[in-house]
Amino acid sequence: MASGSLLALLDDIATILDDVALMTKVAAKKSAAMADDVSVMTKVAAQKTAGVLGDDLALNAQQVTGVRAEREIPVVWAVAKGSMINKVILVPAALLISAFAPWAVTPLLMIGGAFLCFEGFEKVAHKLLHAPHEDAAERESHAQANANPAVDLVAFEKDKVKGAVRTDFILSAEIIAITLGTVANAPFSQQVAVLSGIAVIMTIGVYGLVAGIVKLDDLGLWLSRKASSAAQAVGNGILRAAPWLMKGLSIAGTAAMFLVGGGILVHGVPALHHAVEGTGAAAAQWPVGGLWAVLVPNLLNAVVGIIAGGLVLAAVTLVKRVRGKSAAH
Repeated sequence: MASGSLLALLDDIATILDDVALMTKVAAKKSAAMADDVSVMTKVAAQKTAGVLGDDLALNAQQVTGVRAEREIPVVWAVAKGSMINKVILVPAALLISAFAPWAVTPLLMIGGAFLCFEGFEKVAHKLLHAPHEDAAERESHAQANANPAVDLVAFEKDKVKGAVRTDFILSAEIIAITLGTVANAPFSQQVAVLSGIAVIMTIGVYGLVAGIVKLDDLGLWLSRKASSAAQAVGNGILRAAPWLMKGLSIAGTAAMFLVGGGILVHGVPALHHAVEGTGAAAAQWPVGGLWAVLVPNLLNAVVGIIAGGLVLAAVTLVKRVRGKSAAH
């Protein structure tokens, strides 16, 4: 009897262990599937925010111009810390919106898209309406400030850092808003994982690249002074390419603002979205249809972005003028 009870007990234990093993396998599969989902959503979010990333990179690299060479990396580090603080504020705010006001995600995306278009159009307008000598004068004033011992360089750097962190807050908000739109229908835990992952990846990626870009001229100068003719050639090539790299980043960032911003606005207006999709489908029937199927919708998104940016800039300019007249009265 005792042996029968012992065998029954052992059988029960074996059954329980089998159940535990089965549940462990199921949990492992669910965890793996969740990890795959998070990875896929992170990749999609990174692709959608790539346009903002390009502009963020260009703007932050430009913000460091005018700082002494030996202070460039400390300034980039200070801005990177400010950027991470921005995201520590923005990620919980985005999660709260998703949890308690999910209806607000689309309007926030539309506002972010309109702001991107406005920023891009403002940059183009500034380039067209301001004479080159004005930009040259600004660069000259920075050079004189660095050379003048009477100038408080600590205050100068603090102003640079504050301006860069303010700019980063706006661009980070756009990145987080776009990412939130990507994961709006995902479980809360996956939203936390994707938003946190994008925040960390974007901060490290942007400011790591900014640090590399701002030190390119130093690398080129160091190589140009080497005894090796090959090193000198590479160094001189880097020195010649560095300004063009900055210009290229600026142009690519501006184009990306219209593409990303216009795409957000198009997706937010169903009739416009269907029209662009229909035009893209029609373009797919042309020769080399696959190429046109990609180019045409993107070009239409850019056109929408340019028009929206112009309208927002006109509205902002009108409001400023009205406020100026009211203040004068």
